[in-house]
Amino acid sequence: MKAIFTSAIFLLVTMFANGQNIYSKSFGNSKDKPIIFLHGGPGYNCVNFEVTTAEQLAIQGFFVIVYDRRGEGRSKDSSAQFTFKETFDDLNNIYQKYGLTKSSLIGHSFGGIVATLYAEANPEKVQSIILVGAPVSLQTTFKNILSKSKNIYLAKKDSVNLNFVSMLEKMDTTTIEYSSYCFGHAMQNGFYTPKNPSAEAKIIYSKFKTDTLLTKYASKMTYKAPKGFWKNEKYTTIDLSDKLQVLQKKKIQLFGLYGKDDGLYSPKQVIDLQNLIGISNLIYFDNCSHNVFIDQQLQFIEQIKSWSK
Repeated sequence: MKAIFTSAIFLLVTMFANGQNIYSKSFGNSKDKPIIFLHGGPGYNCVNFEVTTAEQLAIQGFFVIVYDRRGEGRSKDSSAQFTFKETFDDLNNIYQKYGLTKSSLIGHSFGGIVATLYAEANPEKVQSIILVGAPVSLQTTFKNILSKSKNIYLAKKDSVNLNFVSMLEKMDTTTIEYSSYCFGHAMQNGFYTPKNPSAEAKIIYSKFKTDTLLTKYASKMTYKAPKGFWKNEKYTTIDLSDKLQVLQKKKIQLFGLYGKDDGLYSPKQVIDLQNLIGISNLIYFDNCSHNVFIDQQLQFIEQIKSWSK
């Protein structure tokens, strides 16, 4: 009975959401605990979570909202400014349109940065933040990517890529070019993919070949976004450590979900975050990489349920 009621609410809300300038969609009963998903990037969209996990999470008793940031994904806007203020304004509008006064935020990758900075500016509107494969210090992440990539190339005696790494090591690490090259090496070396995906994850990933939204948007990037956020916010130098400590003092609950196969982050980075937010507040999953909500979907959902009691 609950599933039928949930589906009815979902259909009613999405008719209004799809007409908005900012693409958004809701799943579940609006009377349940609200939770907003903030996607990665800059430049990507919420499709991966929307298609694979949003409804599954809603069935477990959450009112789940997903949206694409202005100028990214399906929220097309040629006049997008790509500033955090603009992002906060749009997120405030999401709150207003769905009748929310307070919500938990799932911040995936770059979305974790947006969630943290939004909570800093609007602490009264945030119940909790769940960081999912999100960087705390991007500069530390870049160093980890290059170090791991270099070791791979040394083992393979790959002189071409070792030369590329050598060039990167001499670059200004704050530039968008440096950031892009680092993430390019991460992609090339499989840092986003679990080494031994579960049967469940394989089934979900198979949808990326057949589902219309996934095939169209899953790997689609809006290149103006990273350039814009770098120009306006210098996001490649952000370190969230102090801000997370401030949020704790404001009684905002902080949680983390990370994969041991996520090559973007060293075990030390994850342990440092665990020490900051609390051992019981961070789960480090086996057979899991960057897309925790796909690689370990059942455990992902169960953990959010446990933390929301």
